[in-house]
Amino acid sequence: MAGKTPVIGVLALQGDVREHVALLTELGEHVVEVRTPEQFAGVDALVIPGGESSVIDKLTRLFDLREPIRARLAAGMPAFGTCAGLIMLADRLADGIEGQQTFGGLDVTVQRNAFGAQVDSFETELAMPAVCDRPVRAAFIRAPIVTEVGDGVDVLGQLDDGRIVAVQSGNVIGISFHPEVEGETAIHEYFLTRVHAHVH
Repeated sequence: MAGKTPVIGVLALQGDVREHVALLTELGEHVVEVRTPEQFAGVDALVIPGGESSVIDKLTRLFDLREPIRARLAAGMPAFGTCAGLIMLADRLADGIEGQQTFGGLDVTVQRNAFGAQVDSFETELAMPAVCDRPVRAAFIRAPIVTEVGDGVDVLGQLDDGRIVAVQSGNVIGISFHPEVEGETAIHEYFLTRVHAHVH
């Protein structure tokens, strides 16, 4: 397997797909957009972009992607979720709409839209020492927060008031914010080191 180039899938049913594809491509990765089980079967890792978690949930079920994604997450596939992607990777939702389901993969509870409406969006810099040795630029847009963290989950980033906005469990990383809209590459690069190690 040495030297294999990993294929990074970006779940492309809804949300800010284009920004993730552009950023990963800029970092030199082989990126494919995932809309079908066949496309998903060919990827080594999955990025779940921001968008509307309830819509992503419905569309992944409609396109028969939910169960394959759940199975591969349980088997250790690397995954990275931003904003709605974090919600989809959470094992539990504090305030999901009726019938809303997630993929799971992170032993956390997430509160959706914890920061209110679009007008309550903001940008800040976060210390994420496990990820890089400088502050990370972060845009919060109708963002969720992690309200409970289970055993085996590492907190990668918190706001000044202590609210948890970035977590990792094994090869799965979830963050509340959008680095891709800021052109911030540090967390994608950190994720990619996990992907390359997993593939090799």
